[in-house]
Formats: sequence, C-alpha cells, structure tokens
Amino acid sequence: MQTTILGWIAIMSVWAFITMGYDKRQAKRKGQRIPEKNLWTLALLGGGIGAYIGMQTFRHKTRRTSFRIGFLLLAIAYGIGILYLLGITLPGMIEA
Repeated sequence: MQTTILGWIAIMSVWAFITMGYDKRQAKRKGQRIPEKNLWTLALLGGGIGAYIGMQTFRHKTRRTSFRIGFLLLAIAYGIGILYLLGITLPGMIEA
C-alpha cells in the first residue's frame, strides 16, 4: 500500500510539474492556457510537490499569493506524508 501511495504522489508530481511548464510556455506564446482550477486539482490530488517545484522552476504563478502559499503548504504536507510512509521521523516529532 505504501508503494502505491508513493508511486501515486510521484506520478502526480511529475504530471503537475510538466503541466506548470506547459502552462508557462502557453502564457508566453499567448496560447490556450490551463485553467487554474486544473492546476489546483493536480496539486491537491498528489502533485503538490511537483506543482511547487514547477512554479519555482518556471517562475509561473509566483505573483499569486494563493499559489505561492497554497502550493508550498501542499508540498510540505506531502513531504511529511512521504517521510511518514518511509518510516522516517524528524527531530522533535512524537512517535506513536
């Protein structure tokens, strides 16, 4: 089960990263854009890490506070979830 969840997060993160790059390219070319709702959906469904890295890499949506804060929080949440699934505890974390 852990492998499935980690695989899902990896796939969704790659998809979100690529989508952020594509949308940035479309923005530069004045082409058809990807709706913000779809970017959020990808991030919420497991692609938070990829969406945040894509936002920073492509300098896309960085002026939008909701994206900057929201994608960062999702990336942190998914990062903590990955560490938990891998059995890694951070200093100061209470073990169950």
